[in-house]
Amino acid sequence: MKQISRKEILNNNIPDHIAIIMDGNGRWAKEKNLPRLAGHNEGINSVREIVRICGEIEVKYLTLYTFSNENWLRPSKEVSAIMSLLMKTISKEIANLHKNNVRFNAIGDLESLPKKPFDRINDGILMTKENTGLNLTLALSYGGRQELISAVKSIIRKFIEKPQEYDMIDEKEFKKHLYTSDMPDPDLLIRTGGEKRISNFLLWQIAYTELFMTDAYWPDFREELLMKSIFDFQNRQRRFGKTGDQVSL
Repeated sequence: MKQISRKEILNNNIPDHIAIIMDGNGRWAKEKNLPRLAGHNEGINSVREIVRICGEIEVKYLTLYTFSNENWLRPSKEVSAIMSLLMKTISKEIANLHKNNVRFNAIGDLESLPKKPFDRINDGILMTKENTGLNLTLALSYGGRQELISAVKSIIRKFIEKPQEYDMIDEKEFKKHLYTSDMPDPDLLIRTGGEKRISNFLLWQIAYTELFMTDAYWPDFREELLMKSIFDFQNRQRRFGKTGDQVSL
């Protein structure tokens, strides 16, 4: 496929919300005979570039699957290194995000994070909370099933003494109890690394999201591939259960 330019995608519908499963850091490093942490380090350069480009082309929301609940099962040495890298990266990058009007946020079981990364995340959220540009969200210690269970528990607490109001529990009410209650569902979900699965990410939110899977490892995912994924999105017909004729009217 020919290289897609920014000009080509800017003349069409830019997705409001892009979510990305950033996969392949370790395999990228292994193929280059480098330690796994080198892949995570290079992945940060991809994050930096994709955040910058999304801001420039006026994507409103970018959600990055950064560390899942299941990732805690990795070797303790790697987990410790990732947490240290997370803390250092947020400390280093947050001032630049703030300068570029990016609003920083995080979702997931954040209290399970070590104290130093947890504190850096909260500092970043507070520093950028008034910004009006790109909304950048990191999914950390996150799991889609766990989010749904958390939402159900929250609804039970709210309605346990109000059985007469059970009929009020609809999709709109349910969304209020999700981590993502203040953002729209993703229009486009990108997964790098060649895998063809969702991996417990935003299970409720991606019911009608367009999926784009690429074999490229996350450290190799830069502007050209982002433009390709958006171009692919723009050339699909989103029907939401309707017929093609209804949508084209």
